[in-house]
Amino acid sequence: MTGLAATPAGIAPQLAGVRGMLVHHLGEGLRAIHLYGSAAHGGLQPRSDIDLMVTVDRPLTNATREALMRALPAHSAPPGSTGSRLRALEVTVVALGEIQPWRYPARREMQFGEWLRDDIVAGRFEPAMVDPDLAILLTQLRLHSLVLLGPTAVDLFPPVPASDLRRALADTIAQWNAPPDWQGEEAPILLALARIWYSASTGAITSKHAAAAWAAERMPVEHAAILQRAAQAYLGGGEDDGLAAMPGAVAATVHWCKQRITPLLATAQD
Repeated sequence: MTGLAATPAGIAPQLAGVRGMLVHHLGEGLRAIHLYGSAAHGGLQPRSDIDLMVTVDRPLTNATREALMRALPAHSAPPGSTGSRLRALEVTVVALGEIQPWRYPARREMQFGEWLRDDIVAGRFEPAMVDPDLAILLTQLRLHSLVLLGPTAVDLFPPVPASDLRRALADTIAQWNAPPDWQGEEAPILLALARIWYSASTGAITSKHAAAAWAAERMPVEHAAILQRAAQAYLGGGEDDGLAAMPGAVAATVHWCKQRITPLLATAQD
């Protein structure tokens, strides 16, 4: 079954091209393609990327992984690109046997994103690796996704236990400790922290802009202003949010968020 007819009209041609390329390279080993994230629930913003989960029957060979990584840039464009009909893609590939039955942390076969474009041009390719973030992604997929090929996410993917989702959230924020960890990615990481705080507090998952609005209402004004700047850049498509020029304020906001999130996750895991 396919769901291209249900996808936002503006990205349907791009999705059709990506699906055709994946079918070409993966053949009968391709089990499913799912669209999730903002494109699946009608929340596409000017700088939103297109999130795809690709499921295969067996682990990728190095040759297939390299071929996919070399092919994907032609179907993607950096966020905010002018004169392009393409949006940025984020494509994650999983082998069914690595997530069924579920175990934490699961392994991903491949991930493509615009941040890897220079490495791909230079001939550097990430190998398969354990990825705690898969617990978060599969939870999102089961809650809301569109089928581009194969069965529904609920039918294909096992449920992720709430305890593993919280472990994944904790492992995610553990990566962000000092300015080099978010330099150049200030806005996406601030918005990710808002979403994690929302999920740790409510047990639900929501969009970046909704989480930012929720979090800003619960923060001191100086931190709310930093988060709102990140959200405005995301919503308005601005390329320069000015956050790189405010390292002290960004660091203070990141650490304030972590101080609120960490106890919530620790309590939930006890």
